Amino acid sequence: MQTVLDPLRDHAYAALRIVAGFLFACHGMQKVFGILGREAQDPLTFMWFAGIIELVGGAMLVFGFLTGIAAFLCSGMMAVAYFMAHQFSGNGFWPIENRGELAVLYCFLFLYISMKGSGVASVDQALTRR
Repeated sequence: MQTVLDPLRDHAYAALRIVAGFLFACHGMQKVFGILGREAQDPLTFMWFAGIIELVGGAMLVFGFLTGIAAFLCSGMMAVAYFMAHQFSGNGFWPIENRGELAVLYCFLFLYISMKGSGVASVDQALTRR
């Protein structure tokens, strides 16, 4: 179905990829550097490595560099995070009960981005044009 906003579709997807990547990288900055309202995690711990994936993967999504690989890795990490920190926490079955809705949302958003690719306004697109 055609809509009046169809010409903006590619740019809206790029904005989604960039904003999601930036917000994900912010979670990594919290864990790695201890900024943005949280203390840094101890180096070489599971949470510190999760922060590295969030920071680097988020930055790769912002710039659209190796987007499919980065998004797939981030999606998998969020699936693991959901089951480790939320599903088996004893706080309920549903994500809204166990406070895991953000992990689930990131997981499926990154899975979608990994399938769709980088789109416009990305390093991947600039390299493909050459």
